[in-house]
Amino acid sequence: QVQLVESGGGLVQTGGSLRLSCAASGRTFRDLDMGWFRQAPGKEREFVAGFRRSNTHYRDAVKGRFSISRGSAENTVFLQMDSLKPEDTATYYCAAHPKGRLILSSLGTPSAYSFWGPGIQVTVSS
Repeated sequence: QVQLVESGGGLVQTGGSLRLSCAASGRTFRDLDMGWFRQAPGKEREFVAGFRRSNTHYRDAVKGRFSISRGSAENTVFLQMDSLKPEDTATYYCAAHPKGRLILSSLGTPSAYSFWGPGIQVTVSS
């Protein structure tokens, strides 16, 4: 079983930065594909960024502003969020699936992931 926990959220002004962390226990990210998702009130959960095998993927709306990386111990993944906008306000979730079992076309599909963190709030004030 894999447990995921997000941290680093909070309140920031437009144009500011936050770095989210996702810590895994039970397995390391060496054995997992993972994604960051977000969900705003009244909206569907949407893919933000993720790793699949050795490749990174980003939602068009965050390209050039967000960056995903792995920690050296491989049990943490980071989402660096710069130039934040009010429309980035949402609950952000870390999700993971056993490596090699996530097909590319399902990368952005929440139901394709087996493991989820509880989520963390990010609020960007205008």
